[in-house]
This record gives sequence, structure tokens and C-alpha cells, in this order.
Amino acid sequence: MWYLLPANTTFAYTRADSLRGGNGSGRNWWDVHYYRLSVNFDTAQKSIEGSNWVKFVVTGNANDSLQIDLQEPMVIDKVLWQGREIPFVKEGNVWWITNDFRKLKKGDSSDIHISFHGSPQQAKNPPWDGGFIWGKDSMGNAWYSVACQGLGASVWWPCKDIQSDEPDKGMDISLNIPLGMSAISNGLPNGTPSIEKGYRSTWKWQVKNPINTYDVGFYIGNYEHIIDTLHGEKGMLKVDFYALKHNTDKAHQCFPEIKKMLHCFEYWMGPYPFYEDGYKLVEAPFLGMEHQSGIAYGNEYKMGYRGKDRSGTGVGLKFDFIIIHESGHEWYGNNITASDIADNWIHEGFTTYTETLFAEWISGKEKAYEYVRGQRKNILNNIPVVGPYGVQGHGSGDMYDKGATVVHMIRVAMNDDVAFRKMLREMNQKFYHSFATSAQIEDFIVQTDIKYHKKPSLNYKPFFEQYLRTTKVPELEYYIKDNKLYYRFINVVEGFSLPLTVTDGSYSYPIQPAATWLSIKWKWGFNVSFSRDFYYTVKG
Repeated sequence: MWYLLPANTTFAYTRADSLRGGNGSGRNWWDVHYYRLSVNFDTAQKSIEGSNWVKFVVTGNANDSLQIDLQEPMVIDKVLWQGREIPFVKEGNVWWITNDFRKLKKGDSSDIHISFHGSPQQAKNPPWDGGFIWGKDSMGNAWYSVACQGLGASVWWPCKDIQSDEPDKGMDISLNIPLGMSAISNGLPNGTPSIEKGYRSTWKWQVKNPINTYDVGFYIGNYEHIIDTLHGEKGMLKVDFYALKHNTDKAHQCFPEIKKMLHCFEYWMGPYPFYEDGYKLVEAPFLGMEHQSGIAYGNEYKMGYRGKDRSGTGVGLKFDFIIIHESGHEWYGNNITASDIADNWIHEGFTTYTETLFAEWISGKEKAYEYVRGQRKNILNNIPVVGPYGVQGHGSGDMYDKGATVVHMIRVAMNDDVAFRKMLREMNQKFYHSFATSAQIEDFIVQTDIKYHKKPSLNYKPFFEQYLRTTKVPELEYYIKDNKLYYRFINVVEGFSLPLTVTDGSYSYPIQPAATWLSIKWKWGFNVSFSRDFYYTVKG
């Protein structure tokens, strides 16, 4: 489990956790419409200073305080509203902007302008331990970036740092850096870089689509821009790779896989969700991150996961893990975003399953199923996949492989790849550029299954309860006596069952084990096996 987010095993939450993870009184009455972020980098002092213009729309009864997040040791210097300076009070990593906002009515638009500065927290082990990376590439050139998904965007810029609110109209990003380097960010370039005072340059980027705050990133280094296009479902898609100059030849070799991946994912999940912002891969000084329309790539141009196969099957060495996994997040995580990080299995489970979809695209269904079965060895079952709500509480790192296993079991139970593909595509349409809870995704799966099959393929409620909200692994008990095969599940929630197949190698029979003993006639011997594509153990 070396690649997973550390499991959250702390269950005593504080007011700070609620402020960070909840949609409280300083957040619930306004919706971010647009950000304009401008940052100046002092690379010698490893510090930044800048401003963020926040345009918002009032969605409820306005309060007299507005919550902005900016983590220590970063500092807010000044806040302007309607051209005048207004007061603010600091509470830990929360800054309360106080004003007579109550005069604003529902539907009104307003804005604040925030000036800030500081030396952002530095990452100890990015991307898992978030923060700034002030590093050097293998040629000794300066190489800087940020990774902050778990920690939050407020580690370096002031924003409404909650997963359930994105700037509806996107954002502008301006990066002022020392001359001689390139500064890459999300979206597309907004003009050509300008030179200031002969020793600094400003790089401007524009994001036209909504974007998660933790997806906003930068890459400052000695880059070569490689340009390509792809004819996709919505027309011509701009495909870029910003690679370190000494890795340009290696980067060119990635484009065939990138294009295969994009065609595969569009087939299964629908059009790439951010045509207006293009698809971009950027070489990064850490393993990888799903920075929207500017994906961080640090897999060292190796197949698999830094040259290793997480599934242990050999299938994982047939593709570049980081290109495939992080790009899958453009559909799950960036397009469909979990309203609360407690439900981030929506991001990680479905995205991990995109690895299986791509394995199937290049190697066939049998190899793909072998791959997803191999991933089960990484499941820990330490805490439930779904975490506690409203407190920035992650569920288990099992959200990756166990989450993918859940998706796979749904597919196998449906036994209808046409319907399964329609479900993925319709899901990305229904929740396009928006948010969802696990409960909403679960209900969508149920209703879609019923739409195409009339009768649900699974008893979904206990299925989701078992695999997402408990750590119990179903155990199938069986014995054969008097030409009958007896079977039942133990260690399961009430109502749990799975549609399995039992076989002796030549004869197969469908069974539906539950928590009570059931039986079928069986005269084909004692050497039996059961379905391999569901997650359970067997005791005979």
C-alpha cells in the first residue's frame, strides 16, 4: 500500500476540523463564481506574495462574516470590498472577513480582493504529505511545484477551501517568476509571457471550466512545450506535454499511449470533460496528481508504477500507471467531485477502475479482469472506505483498490457491458462539472441498472453497506453432503447476498448465497470452486 493516502485513524474531531471540512455559517450563504489569482515567487527566500480576487453569488441569507481559508504560516495582509478596506479576524487556519454582508440579497453578486504573503508549508513526501516543492531536476536546474490534495489549496492561497464549491466560471492564474524559467498552470495560456524589469517574467493562464481548489497548481522549471491534437467526441482536443528539456525525446514517446488512453476513456465514460481548457501533462518533481487540465507526471517515463506492477500480475507493466490513473481523474474527481472528502471513493475507486478499462483496451478483457483481481491484495480493511462527514475526514486508503473492486463487482453482476458503459457515460453527464455524495452515486447506479434490466443485478443497499461502510469481508461457507451442496455467507450485514457461480471445472451452476443455509442438488464431486470476480473468502 506504499502509494495510498495514509489512513485516517483519528476519531476525535475539533472545531478546526469542522471549520475546515464543514459547510458552516461562514460558507453556506455564498457560492464562488470566479477566482483571479496572482502570485509572485521569491525563489531565494522560498516565499510568495500575491492577491486573489474572489467573485461570489449570494445563495442564502447572508451573514456578517465570511470564511476564507489560508493555512499557517501564510498571512492575509488586507481585504478590500467595494473599494474599501474591511476588517478580518484570524482563527487558526480560518480568516473571518467581517462586514455588513447582510445587506446583500439572495442572487446578488459581490466580490472581495485579498492580499497575502508568506512561506508556504513545504512538502516532506509529496504528493502524500502536501505543500510546496522547492527542488532541482537531475541537471541541477531549479524545479518548483505544489501538491496539496489532502492538505488543501489554502496551504498556499486564500480561498473557500471546501470540495463542494468550485468557481463556476473558472479562474485566471498569473505567475510572476525569475526570468529564464517557464511557469505552467491549469487551462490554456492567456497571452504570451511578459518580461518585467529585465529579470522577471509573468505567465498567465486561464481556466474556463469549474475547478477544484486543490487541483490548482503550478510547475516552474526548464520546460519544453510539445504540442499535439486529438480528434475526440467533441471535436479537436488540444493535447500538450510540458517536459523537462533533457527528457523531450522520452516525452514524445508517451503521446501514442496518451492518445490511446483518451480514446479509451471517451469510449467508456464520455467526452473529455474539459475541451475548452485542453488536456495537458506536465513533468513534476513528485509522482503525480490530478491537477485539472494540467496533470502532474513524475513516473520517470517507466511502465507500471515506477517500474513496478501493483497488481502482481504483469498486466500493470503494459502501461504507464501515472498517465492512466491521473488522467482518469479528469472524469472522476475533476468532472464528478465528491461533495465531502468522506466520499472520495467516488474519485479513487472509479479512477482506479479506469486502469482496468485501459488494460482491457490494450490487452483484452481476460487480462483486465486478472489485473483488477490482483489489486485486491492491497486491500487493508483497516477502517471503512467512507469516512466521517463534515470534518475533513478521509475514509480508508482502501478507497482505491476496494473502491475499484466495488465497481468491478457491479459490472460483473450486471453481466451487460453495454449497460455498464451507458451507466458510466450517463453518470458523467448527470453530474457534469458538479458534485455528488456517495448516496447519490449509489442511487444512480441502482436506478440505471433497473432502467436497463428492470430487475436490479444486486441487492444494492446491503452491498454498499458491506463494502463501503464496514470492514467486514464476506466469508462463504459450504459443504457437500448426500448429493447436495450447502452454502451461506457469514460476516455480512443483514440482507447481503451475491450472484455467484459454482463449478467443478466442467459443470457450472448459479447460486445466490445469503446469511442463511441454502442448498442445490450436486452430484459432480467435491472439487468445487466459486466465482473469482467478487470479493469474499471461501471456507469449505
